[in-house]
Amino acid sequence: MKWIALLCLTSLLLACGDKEHPAKIAQPQRDALEKAKGVDQTVQKAAEDQNKQADGDEKK
Repeated sequence: MKWIALLCLTSLLLACGDKEHPAKIAQPQRDALEKAKGVDQTVQKAAEDQNKQADGDEKK
């Protein structure tokens, strides 16, 4: 029984040890996604502005 407790304690301590940061495998794809989100926001804002301008022109 003591061996099981010792094994569990050792496992927990090893699991909580310092770990190296994982390699950033998909970092270029993440950067591209963030850039695309920024472009999407710009396009959405431009479309919204155009719709507001078109609605204003129709009312005149």
